[in-house]
Amino acid sequence: MTAQMKRQIFTEDHEAFRQVVRTFLAREVTPHYEQWEKDGIVSREAWRAAGKQGLLGPAVPEEYGGGGQHDFRYSAVLAEEFTRVGASGLAVGLHNDIIGPYLTTLGTDEQKRRWLPGFCSGEIITAIAMTEPGAGSDLQGIRTHAEDAGDHWILNGAKTFISNGILADLVIVVAKTTPEGGAHGLSLLVVERGMAGFERGSNLDKIGQKSQDTAELFFHDVRVPKENLLGELNGAFVHLMTHLAQERMGIAVAGIAAAEHLLEITSEYVKEREAFGRPLAKLQHIRFEIAEMATECAVTRAFLDRCIADHSAGELDAVHASMAKWWATELQKRVADRCLQLHGGYGYMAEHRVARAFTDGRIQTIYGGTTEIMKEIIGRSLLG
Repeated sequence: MTAQMKRQIFTEDHEAFRQVVRTFLAREVTPHYEQWEKDGIVSREAWRAAGKQGLLGPAVPEEYGGGGQHDFRYSAVLAEEFTRVGASGLAVGLHNDIIGPYLTTLGTDEQKRRWLPGFCSGEIITAIAMTEPGAGSDLQGIRTHAEDAGDHWILNGAKTFISNGILADLVIVVAKTTPEGGAHGLSLLVVERGMAGFERGSNLDKIGQKSQDTAELFFHDVRVPKENLLGELNGAFVHLMTHLAQERMGIAVAGIAAAEHLLEITSEYVKEREAFGRPLAKLQHIRFEIAEMATECAVTRAFLDRCIADHSAGELDAVHASMAKWWATELQKRVADRCLQLHGGYGYMAEHRVARAFTDGRIQTIYGGTTEIMKEIIGRSLLG
């Protein structure tokens, strides 16, 4: 028996792709993941293997080495399968679903020829740098700035909490290109590995997602060629708002997948674990806990699948994406906490899947826009 309804959104092609992803994870990720967690970073070979398997750039046009497929359901499959094995370090969702659309929709023909083939092969690993030590969700507070110097920009500033910060070969940097900055004075500048004055801080020590390299980035008089301006000059605010819905959907999809998987693990555990001479599953309190989580997951899955279908059809709005992100990630947090509790002392041991899920998943309600920001977006849409 399962509490989850039969899903209606995937075709045979999507399920065949799911098997490809599972095979890749079993061969190229799971055997190495413990070492990556110790190292604090994944190997570049894993990125190249993902490219070879066709897992990078599914929405990138085929002429640049991508899949030419704009169906978000393939991204959902990737997010679900990576989440099920706990492979947060290999950030293909960030690469494909957050950074990819900036390059494909804003890039010039020359920029696409220069960057997209490596993006799809795994030779070019990407990051986006928005957050600063003094500016998180509030993009209006960005201080990193770029001065026009004729045929190039002079970029100065610092960014923090940048995923892929150590490995990234190409970083999309949000910077002020007017003294005022704000909604009408930010631009996207692409900084590439090896540019003089571009420096990386240490790999930040997080409580979870240990193998996901996260760093501070520093820019000291970096000369960024004018041809590395991505999109419209002073148009970054609009560009960022345009692509945030997909970022939030990716996080939401991972959130519900994590909650469902934790529920599966815990359901099996309470059937096997005995206390007072009988399985935990025979205790009414335990059954109620499982029943409540299963119901919440089933209801959330129904809403998320509708959002996935709408987004694949180009019909999802920012408000419903915010609802999905808020609800799914908060559910993930609650389920992780309750499942750890049901595992007792074993749940607190780092080698157990539920313990890692508890720490790895805690960031979900923070990045991509905090829960509080999601509620503000939803509230404004309803009340003005």
